[in-house]
Amino acid sequence: MRTLLAVLALSLSLPALAGDIDEAAALAALERSDTVLIDVRTPKEIADGAISGAKFIEYDKIDAHIAEVAPNKDTPIVLYCQSGRRAGIAQDNLKGLGYRQVINGGGYDDLKTALEKD
Repeated sequence: MRTLLAVLALSLSLPALAGDIDEAAALAALERSDTVLIDVRTPKEIADGAISGAKFIEYDKIDAHIAEVAPNKDTPIVLYCQSGRRAGIAQDNLKGLGYRQVINGGGYDDLKTALEKD
């Protein structure tokens, strides 16, 4: 019974591990001119502020619209949302589509602050 509970607990935690935030990698990628910055938040969240130059694609629509902003699957892509969770989901989806350089930049406030310090 303990083994079953341990396996269940581990399997429930795996989605949380996918798409981990890597702010340092995001900042380094954003120094490149060919990096695409994508805000995966809702229009309501974006209305409260966004990072300059970001493209807007809601995380649950990223599969359908990514080719419009990054047709080349080797394009460096940095994603952000409110906390990093939805960006992680979008990152996993893009990797599943074959995109090779996708970074979860984390939450809007944290990434914006880090960019302002840079």
